[in-house]
Amino acid sequence: MSSTLTKVGHGFAWFFNLNLDPYGQREAEQTDSRDASQSHPNVEPYDEKDPTALDWIVSITPTPRGIFQYFYRLFPFLHWITRYNLTWFIGDLIAGITVGAVVVPQGMAYALLAELEPQYGLYSSFMGVLIYWFFATSKDITIGPVAVMSTVTGGIVNRAEQSIPDVPGHVVASALAVIVGGIVCFLGLARLGWIVDFIPLPSIAAFMTGSGINIAVGQVPTMMGMNSKKKRFSTRDATYMVIINTLKNLKYTTIDAAMGLTALLMLYIIRGTCTYLAKKYPQREKTLFFVSTLRTAFVILLYTGISAGVNLHRREHPLFSVLGEVPRGFQHAAVPDLDPKILSFFTSELPAAVIVVLIEHISISKSFGRVNNYVIDPSQELVAIGVSNLLGPFLGAYPATGSFSRTAIKAKSGVRTPFAGVITAIVVLLALYALTAVFWYIPQASLAAVIIHAVLDVVSPPNVVYQFWRISPLEVIIFFAGVLVTIFDSIEDGIYTTVCVSFAVFVFRLFQAKGRFLGVATVRTIGDLRSSRHTSESQSLSQEQKTPLTLREGRISSQRNLFIPIDHEDNSNPRIPVSHPYPGVFIYQFSELFNYPNATRFLDGLTAGIFKATRRTDPESLGKLGDRPWNDPGPRRGKVVLDDTAERPTLRAIILDCAAINNVDVTSVQALIDVRNQLDRYTQPDTVEWHFANVRNPWTRRALVAAGFGFLRPKGDAEAGHRWKSIFSVADLADAASPLSGSSHSGEKGPVEKRTSHGDEEIGAQPSSINEDESATRQVPVYGLNRPFFHADVQEALDAVLENIEYRPPVFKP
Repeated sequence: MSSTLTKVGHGFAWFFNLNLDPYGQREAEQTDSRDASQSHPNVEPYDEKDPTALDWIVSITPTPRGIFQYFYRLFPFLHWITRYNLTWFIGDLIAGITVGAVVVPQGMAYALLAELEPQYGLYSSFMGVLIYWFFATSKDITIGPVAVMSTVTGGIVNRAEQSIPDVPGHVVASALAVIVGGIVCFLGLARLGWIVDFIPLPSIAAFMTGSGINIAVGQVPTMMGMNSKKKRFSTRDATYMVIINTLKNLKYTTIDAAMGLTALLMLYIIRGTCTYLAKKYPQREKTLFFVSTLRTAFVILLYTGISAGVNLHRREHPLFSVLGEVPRGFQHAAVPDLDPKILSFFTSELPAAVIVVLIEHISISKSFGRVNNYVIDPSQELVAIGVSNLLGPFLGAYPATGSFSRTAIKAKSGVRTPFAGVITAIVVLLALYALTAVFWYIPQASLAAVIIHAVLDVVSPPNVVYQFWRISPLEVIIFFAGVLVTIFDSIEDGIYTTVCVSFAVFVFRLFQAKGRFLGVATVRTIGDLRSSRHTSESQSLSQEQKTPLTLREGRISSQRNLFIPIDHEDNSNPRIPVSHPYPGVFIYQFSELFNYPNATRFLDGLTAGIFKATRRTDPESLGKLGDRPWNDPGPRRGKVVLDDTAERPTLRAIILDCAAINNVDVTSVQALIDVRNQLDRYTQPDTVEWHFANVRNPWTRRALVAAGFGFLRPKGDAEAGHRWKSIFSVADLADAASPLSGSSHSGEKGPVEKRTSHGDEEIGAQPSSINEDESATRQVPVYGLNRPFFHADVQEALDAVLENIEYRPPVFKP
């Protein structure tokens, strides 16, 4: 089959006049591999094969087993539900009831933020926790209404009341939930969960901080009773305007302030007291945690009781604002209305809504996964939250996502599996059917206090911002930019600002990436060995790996070459002498990816450094004045200019350290070809050797080979008598018998990598490091013998250059 495809491919090449081997790759690679194998008969031959487009297509084509695994992973509960036990159930029961006691008052409070009646918060809470556990890969996350998403939804509903007044607010909110859920679910099903990684931590912190301040400030008028009778100013304005208007309207404060301020004070007192007592009495920490966790439910029950005692006979004219009537059960269950008029209204708001859902849920689930030692699947989490938002509106829910406060409570309550969400759903269901009469008396000012208390917890404390400053000062500017835009404009624009600025900074850094020239410093590793056991282990390791390691009086000492920047820009000690490894030999390290945005900058730095440190091989190659380039016209007629470059070496070889490169593109490879041609003209009649170290991606190696790198170019007349000495790394296969010797080395502890050459000694190591029975050991090269200019590491590349440079005298002799 492959031969048929090859013939077809050659036919197309002939028809389109394609040059399949412009650099003589096939013949050169065969010669390189044959020479290396003949010079080292104890090394089994190995030639690299380039990956093909067909291989790539096969690798991404789903197999029947892969399709089954895809659908099986869509329902993670199948992995653990068959092992569910009583211990897990008890943990889930406690956590589910605890979260349920918190989610009921919070859900109603957040519904008010969304400009909806309180029962819609309960609908969202119920559907979120009920559906999520089927698709969850996190045991801690709790889905439901959250402050920020409720605020975004409230802004949309508020504007809808003015633009489409004939459409109820909950219809708009349900339609928004369906569309957001559909988008997020698609991202999850397409396994695009990695897209969330584009949003960096400072952006998330700025978004949470700005949103927390925005929401808290907006709830102060309600807590103080300023808007209890009628709205004297809008709390949907920019945060700074709400602060100004609040200060202006302090004279309108009512008795609601007593119910709000005292509730807020009590919430902080309970939490502070429990925190203090937990430190003083660690044995009571668990009990105090549950007391602190249930403070919201306790405060709401207390103030509901006070309100019921005061307003029991004042239902027509309550003394202060109360929550009002909450319908029993699911009175608003219906198919969501996806009228184009509604959808077109909030189309411009969709990006912000989707980003909020993604940021909150994935960031919370990832952080709690790390804390509790498990790994989430971001794509599967998007499926879970997408399905929750798709199905929730059928019972009247509005957009929901992961809640930080309730997730933290759930984690600390000892939750064992995602099934705890079902327990929470039962608690919410009981509240919807059994407690709706009590909800009427809940003071709105106390609910506002609950919201303020909850959202202020997501504001980044100064210590976090200071840590950002120590790590990356530029990102602190991004953080404050996002917070200030949120305060002086809106939450949506704050989100866009942080994400866009962070991406711009990333692109700027990518474009401005700068390579560095590495020099060689001879260093010695020293250290104390604390016990004789360590000494014996180090001696054994040294013998196995054949490294130049010495042990003296409990101290370890090894000498090796270290490659560090010539100018010590890595903050290494400037007193260490660092030099280029050999006159005319340069080691250049890429600090970032090597792609079209930064290829020119990388290579400009390479050529500039080379021109500064070397001289042209044959100055006469420039010819007469008319043949010289305009930017190098030479001395004026009749004048002699002293040549200050005479002492500089000519360019011989370049070693590129590609450890930071994962892939390349056409633009970057073409730029490398152009630089090769430029430097070949600079060194003519010589040519420059290009060596590549640490190229791990086979597609990158294929791209470089296609550009004529990696193998020996056909020799010219001047080099016809020169035989290349290949330097390559091999590994001993001690676990199998060698077909070359017929002996087995299975008793040895493991494979040992070593560097070998056409000669009898290892280049770059002491002669004593050669294994005495090396000829009887089965050895295989780490990389293909047909690519002698691709090396396992920089030291191997340098060994190859230095071993051959003396056998390859320059063609031009001044």
